[in-house]
Amino acid sequence: MAKKERKRTEDAAPELAERSFEDVLHRLEEIVEQLEGGEQAVEQSLALFEEGVKLAREGHRRLEAAERRITTLLEEGGERPLAAEADPAAEGGDDKDDDADDEDTEG
Repeated sequence: MAKKERKRTEDAAPELAERSFEDVLHRLEEIVEQLEGGEQAVEQSLALFEEGVKLAREGHRRLEAAERRITTLLEEGGERPLAAEADPAAEGGDDKDDDADDEDTEG
């Protein structure tokens, strides 16, 4: 059964992957408001509910991924910046510049 659920989530992923987490959350809030209003036909309500479930699963998936990244960073002592996964060139680049800026602002 877990395989079927994963397959459904993967099917929805291409359309949802293009949206930011905030967009997913905003659309989910819109759907909840529409469903709470109760003015849609049953078929429309079911379609909205289905879209809402997909959005909720996608949001949950992204939150779990963020939690895993945070856990990994904490286990590694925070040595790897968050952007390092997305951009390997971001590692170890500007630490010296940041220190110099700090010294300038302190004195």
